[in-house]
Amino acid sequence: MCGIAGLVSLDPERYVPRMLQAIEHRGRDDEGVWTSSAIDEAGRRACLAHRRLAIIDTSAAGHQPMLSADGRYVLTFGGEIYNYRELREQLQAKGHAFRTETDTEVLLTAFAEWNTDCLPRLNGMFHFAVWDNRERTLTLARDHVGIKPLYYFHEPAAAGKPGSLIFASEVKALLATGLVERALDHEALHQFLTFLWAPDPNTLFRNVKTLPPAHVLTFHEDEIKLSEWWDVSFDDIEEGRSEAWWQEQTMEMLDSVVRMEMVADVPLGSFLSGGIDSTSIVAMMQRHSKGRKVSTYTVGIEAEDLRYDIIPDDVEWARKVNQQLDTDYHEIMLQPAVAELLPKLVYHLDEPAIDMAIPSFLVSQAARETLRVMLSGMGGDEVFAGYPRQLAMKIAGALDPVPSLLRRPLMQTVARALPGGLPGRLTAPLRNAKKFARSAGLDFEARYLGYGTYFTDEAKQSLYSDDLRAATNGLDAYASHRRYFARVAQAAPLNRLLYVDLKTFLPCLNLITTDKTSMAANLEVRVPFLNRRMIEFAARLPPDLKLRGFKRKYILKRALEKLLPHDVVWRKKAGFGAPIRSWLRGPLRPLVAELLSAEVVERRGLFRPAEVKRIVELNLSGREDLNLQVFQLLNLELWQRRFMDQ
Repeated sequence: MCGIAGLVSLDPERYVPRMLQAIEHRGRDDEGVWTSSAIDEAGRRACLAHRRLAIIDTSAAGHQPMLSADGRYVLTFGGEIYNYRELREQLQAKGHAFRTETDTEVLLTAFAEWNTDCLPRLNGMFHFAVWDNRERTLTLARDHVGIKPLYYFHEPAAAGKPGSLIFASEVKALLATGLVERALDHEALHQFLTFLWAPDPNTLFRNVKTLPPAHVLTFHEDEIKLSEWWDVSFDDIEEGRSEAWWQEQTMEMLDSVVRMEMVADVPLGSFLSGGIDSTSIVAMMQRHSKGRKVSTYTVGIEAEDLRYDIIPDDVEWARKVNQQLDTDYHEIMLQPAVAELLPKLVYHLDEPAIDMAIPSFLVSQAARETLRVMLSGMGGDEVFAGYPRQLAMKIAGALDPVPSLLRRPLMQTVARALPGGLPGRLTAPLRNAKKFARSAGLDFEARYLGYGTYFTDEAKQSLYSDDLRAATNGLDAYASHRRYFARVAQAAPLNRLLYVDLKTFLPCLNLITTDKTSMAANLEVRVPFLNRRMIEFAARLPPDLKLRGFKRKYILKRALEKLLPHDVVWRKKAGFGAPIRSWLRGPLRPLVAELLSAEVVERRGLFRPAEVKRIVELNLSGREDLNLQVFQLLNLELWQRRFMDQ
């Protein structure tokens, strides 16, 4: 796991030291810089840089950037290639010799042999850049689901000045060059307020883009080309197999991908929430730990902080799993020193923080005291259908026979009839019930998008200042989602939902947050449920085995019944978040009053102060559950202060 950076520009070596300093936390074991000696017709040179967190072959042999044997290709690479040993054997059969035991050299040799056709052969999580000295071409690539982030800025040639391209693992490294304007992207803001995040390739920074998952970018003579190298298909669903057969196959696949992702030359462990995903990972790890206890880390929430929340406390479940599996167990209790932590998280995330960033960072920080690599159960919900909104779509589908002219007003009436909030823990369930009622009357795609919406288009119009309303006029926050829905128009309804989440919500929120918070602690996190083999296996599953009746992740749970206690397997799902409802009424209340005051909002110029005040007061009174929206606005202001105002 590492950080990468580089650029093709005039005098690139001037900027790289600042870029490396900005991502120092991503790898403290080594750093390297390579600059091309040849200058192109426009006077540009290439410069690639690297920060190393040594995981496989921790010797100096893994130093990067790494040059191919013939000197043509130069690679800077972050991540892991899990099948590098098999690829190494294939390449040796073609006559290639190896000087190191690293997956880096295997990747470099694979690129030299197959160019970008090597990408479908890789099984791993990665972002990398390759400079071709002969063709003077830069190639950027990102893994199949975007486990590792990659950002770039392209300045086209203009007025006699040659174009340039800058890339890095984090936006702050691009900004460190001084070549990227610090300006807000209004379309991304429009999307962020809708979802809590902006879909790829947008970022809140104007002109800074993400390389989307499973994409490759080439930069040659001022021209950028983007192409997609992988996509999941639901065309090969295997009908006619028995449930027992699928249970066996599911267990074998889970065991296989966990074993594959345990490859490391340093200590590794696992996060443990007590939920089915992380518990199954730990159970599989035990099989391959050669008698050593698996180190596990969990996050708990104090009872006082759960007064207003519906987050079940995972600690009791994690303790129960630990008793069953006998792990080297570590427990961290969340403390409400969040007002001091949030600015740090905003800096590391390059974007406003969400609630899950808090426990993710703290548990990563604790784990890094003894470990370098952790496995996570993230991705189980996207692969096996574990989210409540997927079940909500099935329930709402029962209304589809009712004509839309009747269905929509009926459900809107139900939504209006529900109270905005009640004391204590009932507030959040009511919010979800109202969201369900508002969306249930809509058509299939709009219904699902409604479940993932925080500020509706109507609410945003009330919130926006006149200038922001004009800047966002005509923008469709849901456009990228609709394009992904169209790709799988013929797939089963549940698989359409899984596909859209895999392309949007998963990489743009969950994976980005996990990567940035863990790398802030200099820790590598791996996600076996998102291994390519697992995703492609689950795509062949009949949808009824993912969501059967009201039972989510059905086949995974049935398979694990033979290994884990029944109540652990079938326990109620708990989200991985923080008790922000309590914190907004306690330790964060002064910060909200300061950063969302009428004076601050007016000066920022994005929102109407009266509407922000109304939202804050409605939430604080308990008349509406707008906690996530208030937390969103608070972190947006923190982000602007850190990155726009500096």
